[in-house]
Amino acid sequence: MTWMLLVLTLGVNVLFWTTIGAVRWVAGCLHRTRPDLSDDRRIKPGQVAVLIAAHNEELGVGATVAAAHRQVPRGNVFVISDGSTDQTVQRAREADANVYDLHPNRGKAGALAAGIDHFDLRGRFEVVMLLDADTAPAPDYLDTGLPLFDDPDVVAVAGRAATVWERGDRLGVLGQVLRGYRERVYVAFQVLFKYGQACAYTNVVTIVPGFASMYRTRVLGSIHIEARGLAIEDFNMTFEVHAHRLGRIAFHPRAAIAYTQDPHTLPDYIKQVRRWNLGFWQTLRRHGLRLGRFWVALVAFVAELLTSSVLFVLLGPALALTAAAELWVNLASAHGTLGGLADATISVLPPRDVLLGVAVPDYALTVLVAVLQRRPAYLLLGLGFLPLRCLDAWLCLRSLWQTRSTQSAGIWASPQRRAPGPAPPGGSSSRAGSRLR
Repeated sequence: MTWMLLVLTLGVNVLFWTTIGAVRWVAGCLHRTRPDLSDDRRIKPGQVAVLIAAHNEELGVGATVAAAHRQVPRGNVFVISDGSTDQTVQRAREADANVYDLHPNRGKAGALAAGIDHFDLRGRFEVVMLLDADTAPAPDYLDTGLPLFDDPDVVAVAGRAATVWERGDRLGVLGQVLRGYRERVYVAFQVLFKYGQACAYTNVVTIVPGFASMYRTRVLGSIHIEARGLAIEDFNMTFEVHAHRLGRIAFHPRAAIAYTQDPHTLPDYIKQVRRWNLGFWQTLRRHGLRLGRFWVALVAFVAELLTSSVLFVLLGPALALTAAAELWVNLASAHGTLGGLADATISVLPPRDVLLGVAVPDYALTVLVAVLQRRPAYLLLGLGFLPLRCLDAWLCLRSLWQTRSTQSAGIWASPQRRAPGPAPPGGSSSRAGSRLR
């Protein structure tokens, strides 16, 4: 039982892709080469457009535009205000962005599609960087991300998400736990999972995140961006790349890093995770399963996702049941009576197995992230991560059930924003990525 719980907690997929990533890292250390391209054939920042879809983002859109201007020439930043009713348009124009005030709102996917057409980005630029209005690219975002396009087969570069690190007193205890847990998810999924998936010989990356990623403009015409009935667009755009065999998706932990604000209240966290899960299941339902490496890897991922989600949803009730059974056995022994059914219940899920098979490996993952991010505070915050993982599992299964009847219009409601602070140059995510090749 302990070993089964251990495998489900860590995940066979994570172990497999971590191994592939380790092999890739070693191979990169032993054989460091770049494609032999002349300088005039490499994509430069002047050939990149930054496209920002925003809905009621007056608080942070100016800072995001300013951060984009540090990446590309000033005329290359474009904002689509998707039916905003606040000062988003004014703030974006004050920051010297090209602004399209879109009405009525069409949701993020619709806004992106409208912006690409309105500004003729496919005809004017080689690459489009999609950037959320609460996100700040690292200073070396393009310096590290554009070289991945040196491989002509690469049609998209998945950005690496990093959590904005703020003073804890701005967030409260729960906000700090939520932020720490989200960063653990980012590090585990990107460093231990996606790095292996993006190997040139595998090319099975599941998502090119819409918060700060890049696409070659020549493939955008083959991607159905504004697919109807989906809660989010980035899963669908990624699946479109694989479905139409448009090319490779590149990712590296040291490349294309961007800092994003994550929810710091439980209601906003639940809404965001539900939306992500719903978008994934809707996209899977839209595309179905096909032949190819990506789809085989996807089936393995979904199978394990469902199995582990059931495990973590049942974990709380199972622990409560075994605790009650153990109490009954102790009371029965004290009075000289038999435990009977209680003994059998404890034998099915011994608390020791739960501790060694779930709690210990889950906390070990927290320790790993604390070391990689150099944040000792996670050792304390990590005590609250296991309940959040159970919550994630419940939201995953609930969203799958809702997919049967839920059709999304793609209309968005952003979580509660905080006044943006500067993204730390070469911040914690860069330090973690520097350990990889």
